[in-house]
Amino acid sequence: MIERKRDFLALQRLLKLHPVVGIIGARQVGKTTLARLIVEKRRGPSSYFDLENPEDMARLGDPMIAIKGLKGLVVIDEVQRLPNLFPILRVLVDRPNVQTRFLVLGSASPELLRQGSESLAGRIIYHELKGLSLEEIGIENSIRLWLRGGFPRSYLSRSHIDSNEWRRGFIHTFLERDLPQFGITIRSVTMRRFWTMLAHYHGQIWNASEFGRSFGVADTTVRNYLDLLSSALVVRQLAPWYENISKRQVKAPKIYITDSGLLHTLLGLITASDVEGHPKLGASWEGFVLEQVIRQLGATSDQCFFWATYGGAELDLLVIKGNKMFGFEIKRTCTPRITRSIRSALSDLKLCHLDIIHAGENTFPLDKKVRAVALSRLIEDIKPI
Repeated sequence: MIERKRDFLALQRLLKLHPVVGIIGARQVGKTTLARLIVEKRRGPSSYFDLENPEDMARLGDPMIAIKGLKGLVVIDEVQRLPNLFPILRVLVDRPNVQTRFLVLGSASPELLRQGSESLAGRIIYHELKGLSLEEIGIENSIRLWLRGGFPRSYLSRSHIDSNEWRRGFIHTFLERDLPQFGITIRSVTMRRFWTMLAHYHGQIWNASEFGRSFGVADTTVRNYLDLLSSALVVRQLAPWYENISKRQVKAPKIYITDSGLLHTLLGLITASDVEGHPKLGASWEGFVLEQVIRQLGATSDQCFFWATYGGAELDLLVIKGNKMFGFEIKRTCTPRITRSIRSALSDLKLCHLDIIHAGENTFPLDKKVRAVALSRLIEDIKPI
């Protein structure tokens, strides 16, 4: 089992501070494994309900009776399958002198888990579990992680073919079974076509009108599809940042398939040579590195942006912490250099510093505020903010 130490410690801390902690993340990303490890390491009584298990669903036929007398830690897996549970949890955690802690696992964002966000407002905090990171699997396995993505079963498969087959099965199950659990009634064939088209836009600025024309539907319809996949945590909408400067700036989000393995499967790419020969090679590498940098920084989604002007200046990743701004450019090259676009970003955004993440082997300074950081040195040279 690959250790998820950073997530484990974060959840341990959250459970000490909050009556209800939610682990959210795409299906099969490792939420259940992590929750069972927390139960195993925790002192005192614990109870576990897996709502995909018919026996556990039957035990929760009357949730108040089933849960009211439990002590210690209560884990409820795939909580979106029983939405009427959230109001009951609110009643239970509001009891005086209650010592019970609840750990709920869900395969979507809080926005899609509407019941939890509304019924447990002020009582629940969410921790998003993402795919495997370079820190967890070792930098020497970066190519394998890029090709197969961060889902544990995909990454650990015996071959690229087996890994791709697992991802194809994941996509089918996600569209046919998982999305309907959230009340989404859009046909799976339609969502599969949209998701595949979105993979070809990976790394590009969202243009609803253009995408709507290509897909043959209204702008509002494709926007709804995009928001649904983002809420299901399989698509990242990287928000634009714009300053009060004289230059015209882009104000539409940039779109990424969050998992590089899913991106490759949606594009029909299985092996390294398939990816190397595809037009989306650079965008695929950019999206993969982007996710790894964000993970290494420990940045949240509301701290992450991109910046671009209609004059051609752009910055792949802008991370804002308090009143400090940090820039990151991602270049699949061994010879990174300072471009006019980078100088424009430094000047217009008044960045504290800017790192160019590249495919070479060494980290070295390029200017007073600019470093070239090798992906192979990411763990050592990029520190949490």
